[in-house]
Amino acid sequence: MLHHSRASRVVGCPEMNRMVSLVWPAMLFVLAMASRAEAPPPLTAGPSAAEQEFIARHWRRPIPPQGPPPARFSPIERSLQPEACGACHPVQFSDWQGSIHAHSMGPGIAGQLVDLVKTDPLSARSCATCHAPIAEQRPELLEGGRWVANPDFDPALQARGVVCASCHVREHQRFGPPRRDGSTASRAPRASLPHNGLTRTTAFLRSEFCASCHQFAPDGPTLAGKPLENTYEEWRGSPAARRGLQCQSCHMPDRRHVWRGIHDADMVRSGLDIVLRAAQPRYRQGDIARATLTIATPRVGHAFPTYVTPAVLVRLELIDSDGRAVPDSLEERLIGRQVPLDLSREIADTRIPPGGRFRLDYARRLPASGLRLRVTVTVLPDEFYTRFFEAMLSAGAGGGDDQIRLALEATRRSAYTLYEKELALS
Repeated sequence: MLHHSRASRVVGCPEMNRMVSLVWPAMLFVLAMASRAEAPPPLTAGPSAAEQEFIARHWRRPIPPQGPPPARFSPIERSLQPEACGACHPVQFSDWQGSIHAHSMGPGIAGQLVDLVKTDPLSARSCATCHAPIAEQRPELLEGGRWVANPDFDPALQARGVVCASCHVREHQRFGPPRRDGSTASRAPRASLPHNGLTRTTAFLRSEFCASCHQFAPDGPTLAGKPLENTYEEWRGSPAARRGLQCQSCHMPDRRHVWRGIHDADMVRSGLDIVLRAAQPRYRQGDIARATLTIATPRVGHAFPTYVTPAVLVRLELIDSDGRAVPDSLEERLIGRQVPLDLSREIADTRIPPGGRFRLDYARRLPASGLRLRVTVTVLPDEFYTRFFEAMLSAGAGGGDDQIRLALEATRRSAYTLYEKELALS
């Protein structure tokens, strides 16, 4: 696998490094000027027929092999490695490196696949559909109804997850969004441009572009009548969609390739309004203290949290002047789509709908004076995975044991406190 040492240098081949040194200053200028351009208005209408057709063709599964590159292409133009793209697109490459997409084939998935490819190869192949989607990341190809060895398989590329080419390259042609001014036409003969330029389309600005991996089909796995992953449909019925906001509006702000989500505390806070209020300013010993916590999602374009893997834990309890919890004063709620490890049923769905509100009314008799109400909201981005990896290791994770242990530790580290407040009651 290729590794990068700093943004201005690509480790891989001398040509890449020469290209970086030549284009880096010019690219920074171009990106700086582009960032000043006015963002296009929200897309209030649905996708056009042309956009729908492009998305259907672009994301047909499995994605076909790239095939032979044009003869005139240099090694950097032929390469599907992210570093090759980063030579001329350093900001996007740097963003991608820290993103969830870059780690979609991390130890959690890779550890599961070690034995799964032997015991259930069909399921193992289905994981790659989204986690490592291009053909050059697949060890086998389906030809004539049977699986054959893929002569272009690149195991190093497979480990990179959702790479630049996943969205931007088909048959060695480059595709991308319109310029910020909305124009799409090439400004020079395509043959004179690196990798023959690119085809620009507004389809890249649509939520439908993301749906291929973030929405299960109607005939896919469902629980309680809802697809296991239903993010796109949640968005379609949301106030955000009615305002013309797309997935990219929040998860790719200013076209940044960051895809921030539930693992990012600042991102989550930006979508919520959390308010804690007591029913009256002060209480005396023996009074029933009442308070209300509300969590609203006015800037979240899907259920909060979407999918079955995260959970949000809400805790309210009385504490004394030394910060010690008062016995029997704890009240807890779990916000999430709760499922067992075998995904056989939906235990509960307590998620907040897009633009909706969670409310918890707290009431306790105060056994003493000087008490405070402590409220914490904790996000567990990988709650399901923590339980799942613990169960795998308990049962024996086989050849993927070491990777699953790494993944488990990462899920445990991902939890964070979203909100914490203490409210004086007397």
